[in-house]
Amino acid sequence: MANQFLEIPESFWSLFRSRNRQIYIDALLQVNEEYQYSNYYLSREICIQTLSDYFTRQKVTLEQEETEDDFDLLEPLSTRILNWLLRTGWLRKVEDYGAMAVNIVIPDYAAVFVDAFAHLAGEEEDETQVYIQNVYAILFAFKNDPRSNISLLKTALINTRRLNKTLQDMLHNMDKFFGSLLEQQVYGDLLREHLDGYVEEIVKKKYHILKTSDNFYLYKTDIKRWLGEMRQNLPWLETVCQRNRQLRGLDIQVEELVKQLDLIERGFDDIEHRIINMDREHTRYIRATVTRLNYLLNREDNMKGLVIRLLNHLSRTDGQKEQELETERVAGLMNLSQMTVISEKSLYKRRRPRADFMDGLAQEEESEELSGEEILKLNKIKNRYSRKQIEAFILERMKDGRLEVTGDTAATEEDFEKLVLAYDDAARKDSPYRVTEQETEMIDNGQYRYPGLIFEKKRNRR
Repeated sequence: MANQFLEIPESFWSLFRSRNRQIYIDALLQVNEEYQYSNYYLSREICIQTLSDYFTRQKVTLEQEETEDDFDLLEPLSTRILNWLLRTGWLRKVEDYGAMAVNIVIPDYAAVFVDAFAHLAGEEEDETQVYIQNVYAILFAFKNDPRSNISLLKTALINTRRLNKTLQDMLHNMDKFFGSLLEQQVYGDLLREHLDGYVEEIVKKKYHILKTSDNFYLYKTDIKRWLGEMRQNLPWLETVCQRNRQLRGLDIQVEELVKQLDLIERGFDDIEHRIINMDREHTRYIRATVTRLNYLLNREDNMKGLVIRLLNHLSRTDGQKEQELETERVAGLMNLSQMTVISEKSLYKRRRPRADFMDGLAQEEESEELSGEEILKLNKIKNRYSRKQIEAFILERMKDGRLEVTGDTAATEEDFEKLVLAYDDAARKDSPYRVTEQETEMIDNGQYRYPGLIFEKKRNRR
């Protein structure tokens, strides 16, 4: 390969800097396809006709290159492309004086890059299937063919390593599918990305071949059995070494053959580990896709979806100070101190009010079910104050362990809410006080109306 580097002209690399590089790459792939179809023999006329047919369907626009003059711009599109590829060394002219014709060939160094372009375009046969079948066929020949030699083992080892590399590349490229999950904001787009991208490229072309059709495991059992038999058959190994000395003049020792067999078997163990990792990544991706689809489908109604939207809103705020100010503003509108507020289990269950609070509400005993907005409001009020704050509201107003509720007890909205919550808290066994009901008229201080209650400190409490 080092000698081929010396053959590459400097202009060859201009393709990768050109604004028309994708057009040139497509042209090379078309020429290469026709090149193989015509038994690696293309005339200039056939080459121009092939490019003309292809780019007529594509409707492309070719920008002027620095090496092109005004006369080049007058040429048809296919001729301009062919001339540029010939000028830069991607294609080469070979003149056949006997047939009075000019043939177009692909140089050896350019063929390496054209094969890479075809591989990136996904036009080749799946490599995982080719490599495993190659290893199977080579080891079968090495074991049964009397003319076999150590070069077959080396070829099998190369194919095993290539298969390992292919699987590792598949595994490393899984992250792009995870990234596309977050890029899609619409349910239909994500579903289309999953079906057209992941299912078509990974499941059907690669993962399906490795697992569903059991291609690897179909050959693995025989290969591992052969490796074990050959490694333990010392007379046969000695025969192989003698055969290499007589026919090829190679001084091969049994230890070297065993080492090659061990490397191949270790490579197959690595393949199994990589397939297990692919199983794990495949499961993770499917689970993440289902979660993302469910989120996109229900994010307006799902509590977790609303929280994610809130966090995304805060993350889009630039600057630490601005984020803190925005967080404070949001905190003033929402209570984020307790997980029960944002949990699906935080549901308000309506219950009948106590008798002392029903004196002035006799007409509303059979009230309608609360609306969703009213439920959220009640949940917000209940979780606005901690139990310690509610108990302090009563205990600080007690004299000699007793508090008689008067018109001044609930002077503000906060006091009224704490009074209601304190009455509810008094029903608990671990409450530091209890309520003694007082049969008097309802207290009306002009702002709020509530029954006259007496809170007494429990004796077992300090």
